[in-house]
Amino acid sequence: MDPTVFMREVERGKTPALALVHGADAQLMDDLLAAVSRALFPDPGHAAFDREILDGREVSVEHVVSAALTLPFGAAARLVAVRHCQALAAKGSEALDEYAKQPNPTSVLLLLADESLRAGRERKSDHWLLGVVPSAAPASVVVEPVVRRGRALEEWLRQRAQLDGLGVSEDAARLLVQWVGDDPAVLLGEVRKAALAGGPDNRTVGEPQVRAVVGEHRVSGVFDLTRAIERRDLGVALRTLDALLATEEPMMILALLTRELRTAWTVHAWRRRGQSVEQIARILRRPPAAVEALLASLGGEAAPALGRTLRRCWEVERALKSGGESRAELALLVSELCDAR
Repeated sequence: MDPTVFMREVERGKTPALALVHGADAQLMDDLLAAVSRALFPDPGHAAFDREILDGREVSVEHVVSAALTLPFGAAARLVAVRHCQALAAKGSEALDEYAKQPNPTSVLLLLADESLRAGRERKSDHWLLGVVPSAAPASVVVEPVVRRGRALEEWLRQRAQLDGLGVSEDAARLLVQWVGDDPAVLLGEVRKAALAGGPDNRTVGEPQVRAVVGEHRVSGVFDLTRAIERRDLGVALRTLDALLATEEPMMILALLTRELRTAWTVHAWRRRGQSVEQIARILRRPPAAVEALLASLGGEAAPALGRTLRRCWEVERALKSGGESRAELALLVSELCDAR
């Protein structure tokens, strides 16, 4: 189910007994949890007794089922939300499967996975939860976030900010996506900070506020890093990386590097399909000279080589999320990117 449809159904009072939400969109998880909480607890005081937030990394499936079977104390229904539900052990699948076939009518069990549970590059097959939750239809639903890019992401950001009472101009939204990336939670956080830059009572965000908070130094630093990689200037690239790490989160730097590589791959593919530099520039909303420079830096680099560098970025992402030393991992990646160019 599309998240927007799910949210609309919840606001109409049609909350399913069991819902599985999965995808790398932390903001979506928070928004859906808040929406379900508002629907079930018009009196916020009831949430203190009838809402339970669990962590799938710390509890068993049996504990989750037991919590869902508990009767509400004061509200009409009880909410049990499980964050990081992808960590739940598969050995408890039978217990959840049995519950899903006949869920507690006075409970809502909300399973939240902050990563995709579908088979992909990091998962050889679908997560076992996907085999359990849909089997209980129509009492259960599976919600997957929609991947937004470009203008769609800019429009979502403006609409989502309105829920917080903030007005974001088109130019400000475009600048934020260009500078910050495509993580919805990070983007919304930057909008809130930009609003405060205009004063405690300010409710509008324009380009001046975005520039004041995000700052052009971040863009120039990442630009310097990517240009050094394109020139295969390892010394400058590593010095620039060190400077960025002094003020920026490693995952942000990695995300921006990955985005540049993905753009290079896309430009390479479009050019091979006969798209002109001008056409590509219009699609990317970049100057034609920038597209020409990117194509020149690629030289004869083939799509398989670009694919390998992207896979290295994903490997570094896994390493960082697993507790790897960020400076060493990123330095090694930058060195490999300079060699690959």
